[in-house]
Amino acid sequence: MAATIAEKIFSQHCGRAIRAGDVVMAPVDAAMIHDITGPLAIRIFREMGGKQVFDPERIIMLFDHQVPADSIPAAENHVFMRRFAEEQGIHNYDLHEGICHQVVMEKGRAAPGEIIVGTDSHTCTYGAAGAFATGIGSTDMGFVLKFGALYFRVPESIRIEVSGTFDRRVGAKDLILSLVGDIGADGATYKALEFTGRTMQEMDMAGRMTCANMAIEMGAKVGIVPPDATTWDYIATRREVEPFDLAGDEDAEYIERRRYDVTDLAPRVAVPHNVDNVVDVTDVAGTKIDQVFIGSCTNGRYEDLAEAAEVLGSAGAFAKSVRVIIIPASRTEYLKALRAGLIEQFVEAGALVEAPCCGPCMGGAFGLLAPGEVSLSTSNRNFRGRQGSAQASVYLASPATAAASALYGEITDPREV
Repeated sequence: MAATIAEKIFSQHCGRAIRAGDVVMAPVDAAMIHDITGPLAIRIFREMGGKQVFDPERIIMLFDHQVPADSIPAAENHVFMRRFAEEQGIHNYDLHEGICHQVVMEKGRAAPGEIIVGTDSHTCTYGAAGAFATGIGSTDMGFVLKFGALYFRVPESIRIEVSGTFDRRVGAKDLILSLVGDIGADGATYKALEFTGRTMQEMDMAGRMTCANMAIEMGAKVGIVPPDATTWDYIATRREVEPFDLAGDEDAEYIERRRYDVTDLAPRVAVPHNVDNVVDVTDVAGTKIDQVFIGSCTNGRYEDLAEAAEVLGSAGAFAKSVRVIIIPASRTEYLKALRAGLIEQFVEAGALVEAPCCGPCMGGAFGLLAPGEVSLSTSNRNFRGRQGSAQASVYLASPATAAASALYGEITDPREV
């Protein structure tokens, strides 16, 4: 019987035919907790009588939101989690590796066909590896830590087919912003998005991660890119997994099918204060900005930094009127950029290059905005108060658009630089 990717993954895990709408108790292949949501999940685990986690090797722990600790409570949370990891025999990446979603991918902790949960809404990033990956609350995670399984209502699926070739300095971030603007912040609520088509097949893993990362911004439960040679090549360098076919059947029952052509796609910008409030860059070009943030789990990879560096080119320096904060998504990505000379280029241009972490994305540790200030960010959310003052404004864009705007101190079309 024809099935979507989500239906196939749950059928395999449950040992029987599963269809969208079914409520099942399914085992998870991995569970991720970080410094913000982890402490509560651990306390819930204890309140449920938990003594030993279901499998320490399947639990991923790291710190990324408040690192280094920016307050005494943050430091206390770190100590609490370190002690739990030591007690339970869990490998803790601690603050050494970077942002959880990047680290999970680059360490090979996500693979096609797996069910992965994390106490962070952007856990859906791992859908780029062909996994059913979704964010859950800390209470649910407490249950997972104890039992290694969770109840799921298997989501209906929306098939998104993308064709065409991107224009110069237009790419995955512009595509996903365009999709969010078209589908809406709640247009895919509790649905699984399948990203298909030639354009997705030709996209590198960095771009696929950008698209899967922002599935949640449409309300989706998960965003999945069907695994292909690009996926398996990426996985093969990280762990031993025998390739297999995993794709939604053409005649499967999709609640909706959408087609997009990126040939004429322009750089896109999400304007305050909602992610689905998306316009062409030309509609907001000239808007003065106070800060540019290039990084996050959405766009902090080497490919993103290289794109920004290419736009910077030989211009020499970012505008004096703009604070430019650049944060690689992980230690691995930082070292790639360092060895390629990008870090030196950014620093000489006037940027602050920080150690791998979430940084301004959550508005917690540093890089906060004052009332009335304007930020252009490559992150995934621009809600009021997301990066500081509720009276500040955050625009979202690609690394190319962010770099071009940092050069001129105002939102700028990267194709004109």
